[in-house]
Amino acid sequence: MKIQGSVILITGSAIRVGRAIALLLAKKGAQVVIHYRGNKDAAQQTAEEIVGITGAAPLVVRGDISLRADWLQMREAVLKHHGKIDVLVNSAAIFYRTPFLQISDEQWDEILNTNLKGVFMGCQVFGEVMVQQKRGKIINIADVAAEKVWSGYIPYCVSKAGVIALTRGLAKALAPHITVNAIAPGTVLLAEEYDEAEEQQLIDKTPLKRVGEPEDIARTVAFLIEGSDFINGAVIKVDGGRSLV
Repeated sequence: MKIQGSVILITGSAIRVGRAIALLLAKKGAQVVIHYRGNKDAAQQTAEEIVGITGAAPLVVRGDISLRADWLQMREAVLKHHGKIDVLVNSAAIFYRTPFLQISDEQWDEILNTNLKGVFMGCQVFGEVMVQQKRGKIINIADVAAEKVWSGYIPYCVSKAGVIALTRGLAKALAPHITVNAIAPGTVLLAEEYDEAEEQQLIDKTPLKRVGEPEDIARTVAFLIEGSDFINGAVIKVDGGRSLV
């Protein structure tokens, strides 16, 4: 599949990694669809940057990915505007520290409903269109934390492990016309709650001795779109070798 001219929805593309993915794909000629939940200003800023790149304003959609109704509204908007969907990149997620004995039911539900159920519903809602088209790609952003579970972030790690299982299941369920793959980043952007000591600790644990960049993930997304149509059910680690330690 060529990126040029493809309609690509990236969830969570107003900020951070999702934004980097959107900007890179726009530079490569994609018809990017920007998604946000609450940060309208950031979404608009990303859209304006894409106008500067392509000369055309991208479609911007709002939605809570934990709600099926919002996914259906986003699908309607994309199909009304573009008439098709070529690629879905599930990048949106929430991440915050959750000491085990202090995890509330509300925190568990919030993280799992957004990071896992939201991905499931997006794959189902847009996957249905791709099946009808007999064409499409789904790329899920997972995390190396799915395997190297962090004790202070158990709900998050569980959600990302679920994303990997979902990816592998859908790679079979949606074949032969749709491919489904995942990218498992290591540390590419630090959470705001991290201090310098924690950052250095992460760097020390990474063989390449640095924190990654959002563009490292964006370039991997681009590869999965146009680099090969014979990759399916893969989980590509982009972590500087951290998962080896």
